[in-house]
Amino acid sequence: MTSLLLDRTTWDLCVTASRDIAVASAPYCVLQDVATAVRTFVGECWYDTAKGIAYFNLVLGVGQSPAAFRAQVEATARAVSGVADARCVLTAIGADRVLSGAILVTLTTGGTASVSF
Repeated sequence: MTSLLLDRTTWDLCVTASRDIAVASAPYCVLQDVATAVRTFVGECWYDTAKGIAYFNLVLGVGQSPAAFRAQVEATARAVSGVADARCVLTAIGADRVLSGAILVTLTTGGTASVSF
């Protein structure tokens, strides 16, 4: 399994030293795909408008419980190919409205890793 490699800062494509588009392989590509899926707003993907999280309707500007947000993130992460299970852990919900945490991912190969946000 491979995926196009994205720069961790700009979330844009990376190139190799020979100026080819860089690719990522498992297990990193699975974690990158989880991060991309969780960053996607419902309706944003023109090829499948059902993918993503309903940020506008259910998250942004709406009083929501942390448990409901965790459930949405976990369901979205589990839908990614190569993911056997996912658990969202919120580490801080600040007064300045900044949310941080991690998604603990169990891969179908049996390995585990995490994606921070």
